[in-house]
Amino acid sequence: SLVRDSAFGALVRWITKRELLKYPDEKADFHYRDLYMNDGPREPTPPPILRVVNHSQQDLRHDEQSPPVAPASEETSSLSTEDETELDLDCQVLSQIVSRPRMSHVESYASLEKAYSDAALQTNARAQHSTIQPKKLENGTIVVDWYTTDDSENPQNWSSRKKLFVVLQIYLYTLAVYIGSAIITPSQPFIEARFGVTPEVASMGLSLYVLGYGIGPLILSPLSEIPIIGRNPPYIITFGIFVAISAGTAVVDNFPALIVLRFLQGFFGSPCLATGGASLGDIYNLIKLPYALTGWAAFATAGPALGPVISGFSVPATNWHWSLWEILWLASPVFVLMFFCLPETSTATILLRRARRLRRLANSHNLRSESENEQAALTVNEVIVQSLWRPLQINLYDPSVLFTSLYIGLMYGIFYSFFEVFPFVYATGLPGLASPTNGYGLNAGQVGLIFLSISVGVAIAILGYLAYLWFVFEPEVKTQGLGEPERRLICGLPASFLVPMGLFMFGWTGNSSPEIPWIVPTIGITIVVIGIFIIFQVVFIYIALAYPRYSASLFAANDFARSSIACGAIHFSRPLFINLGVGKGVSLLAGLSCAGVIGIFVLYFYGGALRRRSRFAA
Repeated sequence: SLVRDSAFGALVRWITKRELLKYPDEKADFHYRDLYMNDGPREPTPPPILRVVNHSQQDLRHDEQSPPVAPASEETSSLSTEDETELDLDCQVLSQIVSRPRMSHVESYASLEKAYSDAALQTNARAQHSTIQPKKLENGTIVVDWYTTDDSENPQNWSSRKKLFVVLQIYLYTLAVYIGSAIITPSQPFIEARFGVTPEVASMGLSLYVLGYGIGPLILSPLSEIPIIGRNPPYIITFGIFVAISAGTAVVDNFPALIVLRFLQGFFGSPCLATGGASLGDIYNLIKLPYALTGWAAFATAGPALGPVISGFSVPATNWHWSLWEILWLASPVFVLMFFCLPETSTATILLRRARRLRRLANSHNLRSESENEQAALTVNEVIVQSLWRPLQINLYDPSVLFTSLYIGLMYGIFYSFFEVFPFVYATGLPGLASPTNGYGLNAGQVGLIFLSISVGVAIAILGYLAYLWFVFEPEVKTQGLGEPERRLICGLPASFLVPMGLFMFGWTGNSSPEIPWIVPTIGITIVVIGIFIIFQVVFIYIALAYPRYSASLFAANDFARSSIACGAIHFSRPLFINLGVGKGVSLLAGLSCAGVIGIFVLYFYGGALRRRSRFAA
């Protein structure tokens, strides 16, 4: 099924006119297809799991001991009409959470909290096989749904091995694109010499790449939410273009063309940033999703740090083109793997394609997926408003959202300023100032190895954050519900102090190089990264919980804000450090991060009051 549901499988089915790689419901012996072949309403038979769902929801919300569950035959035979209605509602809720895990469909915080409670029950529910009866609307339309509660086509029902394989592809895709950002930094001195440009101009090779993958989500992210398109086409088409542009970037010998191609690289590589989290949300329920997102964020954070490590030794030994060739060598195998093995994960798209198959097989036009009914009334103007205007509007009118955008942008800007300040501290130094930095005299490859401290910080942060998810977050949700969204910020409170602490440590010990051993400022960088990583996680969860209806738009806006600030930071950080010195320049960034500490505490204590005054919060 991996190959059948991949881009390659779709191509084979189109060429052979669906004679090869058939779906189970296209075969004559597939009996579940009969559910949709006869017209008329059907009375669903309550499956045994529904009584379990009913009691378990009471356990989750009230922490009470439920009575023993009777055998299915006894239970269903003694239900009153009221009980049957309640069970049907439970079935509908479970079906919606199973088939539509996307946050953008949640209208209120109450429904989101119910979604989390129901998600905690999905494993038990799917363990018992039950047929899902199709629903008929008043206009005669029969809504195409999953055939059973453990339908193998549902991404959340995939085996753990299949999920891991698909998630690994998303991780590798993300890693390849993010490595491509900073991998060019060891080439910058050679680009300056080759084209006669200043260091500030040469750094555009990095900054425009970062800007490109910030703009991309605003345009490409909405495409993946259109059921007729799905996740795979934006992934495969844009990543194929990314690989082709990477080949052009590696051979170009013209500076303006190089800069334009670098921007296009970032733009067409951005779907991993725009849609990667959505793909993980398709595969994992709301309880387990934070674990998968943490791994995804780890690859995204470690990627830029690994770029200088990969090219730091090869570029001085060859030429400045070498780092750009390495992007191509990294991305091409990942693209081939995704083309042949990455299945579609969007439930709306999977069910839409199923509805099309059933319409063709039954020769009936009244079989439609739920997404087709929803999209029928959607206009182009609404799509533009949701994807472009709504993110800006919420940032302008909601101070909580504006703070999160600016704070995350500041953290990302500080992160990318490392690529400008590291050479001053670890290599050339900054002589001629009142408090000069002499540097440690490392070569380009050795400076690249210093970036591994970022990976160490990410690893430590992951261990701490996963421990929080396992021992605190998941038990709380299962026993007490979600609670206020501000509760999810609690990890960010101590983490916010780590950023200025690490920056002060890095700035003033690095400023005294080489008298102070190189490991001391490097430890400071590791501390900064731990704080930044945890802040990213808690802020993103807060946005998703506090503004579930607009979370997709807000994530796209946040992507753009942080990439834009990082793009600017790449250009202002070099003059900043040259004019103020490493110690004072880094201290300025640390001071700004202290303002963020105040802001996140204000958000934690007063965020609820701000949300109640907001027209956008759930």
